[in-house]
Amino acid sequence: MRKTEIYGTIGPACAKQEILTEMFRLGMTGIRLNMSHTELEDSREWTEMITAAASAAGVRPRLLIDLRGPELRIGNLIEPVKLQEGERICLQGMGDERIQSELQEEQVHLPAPGQIFAYLQQGQEILLDDGKLKLEITEVSGKTAFGRIIRGGILQSKKSIALPGIRMHLPVLTESDRRNIRNAKSHGVTGVMQPFVRSKEDLQELKRELENAGASDLEVFAKIENMEGAEHLEELLPHADQIVIARGDLGSSMMLWELPAVQEEIAVKCRTAGKPFMVVTQMLASMEKNPVPTRAEVSDIFRAVQEGAASVMVTGETAAGNYPAETIRYLANTVRAAEKYLRNE
Repeated sequence: MRKTEIYGTIGPACAKQEILTEMFRLGMTGIRLNMSHTELEDSREWTEMITAAASAAGVRPRLLIDLRGPELRIGNLIEPVKLQEGERICLQGMGDERIQSELQEEQVHLPAPGQIFAYLQQGQEILLDDGKLKLEITEVSGKTAFGRIIRGGILQSKKSIALPGIRMHLPVLTESDRRNIRNAKSHGVTGVMQPFVRSKEDLQELKRELENAGASDLEVFAKIENMEGAEHLEELLPHADQIVIARGDLGSSMMLWELPAVQEEIAVKCRTAGKPFMVVTQMLASMEKNPVPTRAEVSDIFRAVQEGAASVMVTGETAAGNYPAETIRYLANTVRAAEKYLRNE
């Protein structure tokens, strides 16, 4: 039985060599670097730290860069914003030079990617931060939209924004992605995660860019983050080294209770084709604040291994959570317990 790979995500919470070394010793076999917030050349201290920590733990690490791709995110906020249910809100296109005082001051103002405004209309729902927060649009005027908050909470800079039911035509790679691909091998990167894969053409474009950069040996991880990608899964399989069931944005593209069935369908198709797949997002979300996971979370990890996942990954739990090493301990031990159970069936 193939051992399931254990991935964490590097971020401020674990970017210390002693913490990373402990995470590798506890069972982490690879780590993800999220390019939505940084450039690879600005992260050399982190990539060198990862290499040193893995070496100290006797591990040859896998390092994945998660490209920006056609992902949409809220812009930079001066400080986290508390959104309250029923409150009025204004979305402004990033780069809109209108003076703030022209707008109603009692409203919360959020910088939003300009591409979304052509798709907004009255009644359109908007999900923020993997669906934790929800808005409804009431009025659109150019690159300004007004709405009200349906589900509130704390919003931080650069969190995801999604329009359920809308398929937008966005570029596969950003200029930042192309720079990061060119620099990948010098940082020890072993794989590239392509967000929001929609068709085989997306992966073909990524592979051309890898070849142009002399990095065609890097593994390609195709992230399924919307129904367009799920519907085209069969055509994606020959062009990816691993399929990623990225449940954050994928769960925002449907009613949430439909997500487990979609996850199972993707897993079945991957197993049938002999294609490795990864399960990611909120596997141990409660451990961002708590030292012990919920029973449901460890059951979720067990299920992923039972479904045949080649790898599992945590994101915010290690990047920004209070217990990054403990998170890896629970993740790795639960995976190994599941593997042991399945061997003895």
